[in-house]
This record gives sequence, structure tokens and C-alpha cells, in this order.
Amino acid sequence: MSAGGKAHRGPVDVDDIDAFDALIDARSPAEFALDHLPGAINCPVLDDEERRIVGTLYKQQGAFEARRVGGAMVAANLARHLQSDMFKNQPIGWKPLVYCWRGGLRSGSMVQWLRLVGWDAQQLAGGYKRFRQHVMAQLDLLCPQLPLRVICGPTGSGKTRLLQALAAQGAQVLDLEALACHKGSMLGELPGQAQPSQKAFDTALYTALRGIDRGRPVFIEAESRKIGRLSLPSGLLARLRDSPCIELQLTAEARLEFLLRDYAYLGEDGAGLARILDRLRPSHGHETVNRWQDWARRGELSPLFAELCRLHYDPHYARSQAAQFQQWPQRQALRAEGLAPAQLSVLAQRLLALQS
Repeated sequence: MSAGGKAHRGPVDVDDIDAFDALIDARSPAEFALDHLPGAINCPVLDDEERRIVGTLYKQQGAFEARRVGGAMVAANLARHLQSDMFKNQPIGWKPLVYCWRGGLRSGSMVQWLRLVGWDAQQLAGGYKRFRQHVMAQLDLLCPQLPLRVICGPTGSGKTRLLQALAAQGAQVLDLEALACHKGSMLGELPGQAQPSQKAFDTALYTALRGIDRGRPVFIEAESRKIGRLSLPSGLLARLRDSPCIELQLTAEARLEFLLRDYAYLGEDGAGLARILDRLRPSHGHETVNRWQDWARRGELSPLFAELCRLHYDPHYARSQAAQFQQWPQRQALRAEGLAPAQLSVLAQRLLALQS
């Protein structure tokens, strides 16, 4: 029995997470940064250096010495957490769920201390490892059931902007590039924003899919197997390639105007842009890539983007669509006059009307 007289259940399964007032991740900050349960708060019982020390002791001197030294560290960290605002302002009826890597000593020690205080703290069975297994199993289950509508179009046609306009009008949207923090192309790295880990991307995708109504269309942008360095789940990629397609069509002039606005930040680091373009030497040769790199270093994005579209992106798009998307021959065409906010809003209305 707890100090409050409540009987404690056994370890909690992943399906029961939503019944708790807080999720507490007892792992180290580095583990938490790699991925964690949605909404979890990091309250490490061992920080990164302490975890390294304990692990070394375990290997070199055995479990007893590791637990003796680690126990003192854990006690000090738990005392510090209990004095923080996160804990000291919680009422007696507070119900936190605690987890670590495998539902072992780290989360177990925190649960014991919180129960001694009087809170109905519980431990997640199997810890983060079990949650990760649940995420992957759910992705395998949910992805093949998604009623996707795939928005296709060449580079610069405003596919992501159209997704945002659709979402603003209440449509269901799955924005993979937003989850991946990357625009998807060779030049798609976002300034000042690192991509999440693969595990964090999978968790974000799982969280997004949990809220999907499978009785309504889900609009998604055409993507390849990878977005930056992150890979799409195989089930989602297969569903994407087997779903109805909508081709967003825009003039070359309007596309270039959009690209110059959307990728203007690339002109701030001409040397960095030139280094990226060096990857294209095997497919486009030294003379062409040297010309592109000269434009990049001088910040002349207009001729650079125009040639990249004409010589690189557009030919690839023309080859890949029919090969990748099984319903490409039956695609719907959606002609855009421009990509200003008002024009995108009208375009989204037209697309929703077509779908209904």
C-alpha cells in the first residue's frame, strides 16, 4: 500500500499511457534527445556522464560496485527532482507514469521514491524499448489503411504550400517534410534546423497517424524513399505509390519565382551551396557543374535555379512519376495560376470540391 492507502497495479502497458497525468522519462538527456514518448518530461536519474561511469564500473568491477556508486548518484538526482517545481507543486492525487530504457532499475527507483511521497506512480512495462516496438507495429498496421491522395508536381510547384492551404480549410494532411524537418530535395536542408533521429521521426509519424480519420481522404506530398537522411516506413511508401495522384501544374516562370522566394536563404552561403552542387558531377559533368558553382558563389540564384530545374529536376520528375506511382496514368490535373496565399486558398477549395 502507498502512503495514501492506494493499492498499486503492476507495470503499465503502452495502451494505457493516456490514463496518466504525466509521462516521466528517467533516462539520460542523450537518450531522451534521440527519441522519447510524446509529451514526456526528462527527469534523468543518471545524467550522461554518470551513466557512462556506472556502465564502466559494471563491466570492470561487477554489478555490486556499479549499484553502490550508481545508487548514490540516483538518490542525489531524485532529491533534486523532488525539490523542483515539476514535483513540489503536484497534489496528492497526481498520477505519473515513469519509464526508462527497458522498465528496469532506473524507472523502478524513481517509482519507489514517488510512491513513498504518496503519489500513485506507475512504471511502464518494458520501458522505451517496448514503446518503440509498439510504434513500429502500429506503423505497419496503419500505413496500409491510409486513404491517401498524393499531390505530385515538379520542383517549385508549391506542393507543400498546397498541403498547408488544405490543412487551413480542415482537410486531413500528412506533412512528411514538416515531420522530417527537410524539404526533400538535394537542397532541402533547412537553415538552423537539424533533422530528428530516425526513431524520433517514426514516433512523430505514429503520433500523427493516431489522429487520422480513415473515413476521410488524407492529402500527402509525393516523396521518395528518403527525406534527407530519414527513411519512410516501407508500408507507407508502398501505400503512397499505390494511391490516387493529383498533379499540380504551374508555369516554369511561376515556379522559378516561387523557388527564388522559398530558397532565398541558399544565397547567403554560396560556398556551402557550391559544395552541395558538387554531388552532381557524375550525372552532369564538370563544365555544367562548374558553371552552377560559379553562380552559387556569386549568389546568382535565378540562372542557377532555372538550369537546375530544366536540366536536373524536371527530367528526373518526368522519368520517375510513371515508374513510381501505379495510378499515375489516371492522375487528376490541377492547374495553378500562382502560389500567392489567396491563389493557394482557391486551389485548395477546387481540389476539395474535386475529391467530394
